[in-house]
Amino acid sequence: MFESAELGHKVSKGKYKKLVPALRADLLDAQIELFKHGKFPVVLLISGQDGAGKGETINVLYEWMDARFISTIAFSQPSDEERSRPAMWRFWRSLPPKGRIGIFAGSWYSDPIGQRLAGSMSKIELDAQIDRINRFETMLINEGALVLKFWFHLTYEGQKQRLKELESNPRTAWRVTKWNWDRLKTYDKLQKVSGHMLRMTSKAAAPWIIVEGTDDRYRYLTVGQTLLDAIRAKLAAVKNTVAVESAPMLPQPSTINLRSVLSALDLTQSLAERSYEKQLAQWQARLAELARDPRFKGRSVVCAFEGADAAGKGGAIRRISAALDARQYQIIPVAAPTEEESMQPYLWRFWRHIPSLGRFTIFDRTWYGRVLVERVEGFCTQADWSRAYGEINDFEHELSEAGVIVVKFWLQVSQAEQLRRFKEREKIAFKRFKITAEDWRNRKKWDAYQQAVCDMIDRTSTGEAPWTLIEANDKNFARVKILRTLCKRIELELDGGLKEI
Repeated sequence: MFESAELGHKVSKGKYKKLVPALRADLLDAQIELFKHGKFPVVLLISGQDGAGKGETINVLYEWMDARFISTIAFSQPSDEERSRPAMWRFWRSLPPKGRIGIFAGSWYSDPIGQRLAGSMSKIELDAQIDRINRFETMLINEGALVLKFWFHLTYEGQKQRLKELESNPRTAWRVTKWNWDRLKTYDKLQKVSGHMLRMTSKAAAPWIIVEGTDDRYRYLTVGQTLLDAIRAKLAAVKNTVAVESAPMLPQPSTINLRSVLSALDLTQSLAERSYEKQLAQWQARLAELARDPRFKGRSVVCAFEGADAAGKGGAIRRISAALDARQYQIIPVAAPTEEESMQPYLWRFWRHIPSLGRFTIFDRTWYGRVLVERVEGFCTQADWSRAYGEINDFEHELSEAGVIVVKFWLQVSQAEQLRRFKEREKIAFKRFKITAEDWRNRKKWDAYQQAVCDMIDRTSTGEAPWTLIEANDKNFARVKILRTLCKRIELELDGGLKEI
């Protein structure tokens, strides 16, 4: 895989001086057009062997382009904050917005390669990480990102010589440590591990570009020209893209009795006030105990609330938060994306609110908006919401693997009960803000939303993150069922039961 990067590529000083001015001008023009149109971000990964010129190349890119529209994110060992969240969290929140270039010095490839070299990750585990990386990059590309991945390669002798040169120069000697020399001893193993990683993650939409790192001028020109060509091609593709109308429904299998997971719910279930007050206090007390359990310090909880309009999500959330220390949770109400959020992948605004260990995050509406409101209202294409099921499952799998307990609730009410609550809200002064013209408009699309919900449950209720359907015509019954379910899930996870199933 590295043969072409061992041919001794070189660029003369004269040729370099001749080519650079035009390349710099073209890069600036492309960068300005990228920012002006703001249609996609550029995710630039700079990886490779020690001493292969990664830092120098990044510095040259800053010199050649407008630094205001570039951000460089350097990753080393995870911080305490990062270790308390999923491994991908620090990369998720660092993605560049549309119209800008984000340079990753170190990336989601670094830890798997390092762990495999150290022997702390098996080949099977490495391949599982590779599969996750491929799905993550596919999601970025489907969200419109231009992903460019450079691997700077050196032969063993070339790397040894580069380290000696850096070490002998007083201005760069600090960059070479005993760790670098020790790492050189694992050269052959690194070639094997990185070669496998690069082969398995070099896809048509995001191929690895292997660059010989021996000659600085060759490396700078290769990276600069490749970046320019890729931005230009992406800009041209975006301009020529014809908007595709969103199809509101997927083809559904025919049914005889028209039953669904929602229509099968018994919405007549209720709980008398006295029994409700007793059970509410019981389960709130149990939740408070679980939140203080020493074992919970190594876990966290994400509660995802979805439901029909006026189904009682807010009231249920308040009964959960009443049992918790205010310092231990945050509630994230989700509305239409802000300008900042719309410049990122649709999951980004949820990624950044993932709780640290020992904490709860409660989402009032969630990432499922992509397969519900965006689907039904035509805010995205069928291709977008169809692929979102898999992307959401991947996201929740990442959370679960990191020790996050994902608990998802759908609150269901009948059309008649929803109408009663809508009218009640209009009459009560302090509830009027809850009812809008949009709520009435959504009600007219009841059947379309119900079908979207059934598809959502069918495609995203997994063993790690199952949906719990809440019969919510009676608020007392719904609130107790939610609290009981949450407590039981936390208990099961703390006891390790779910992992053994």
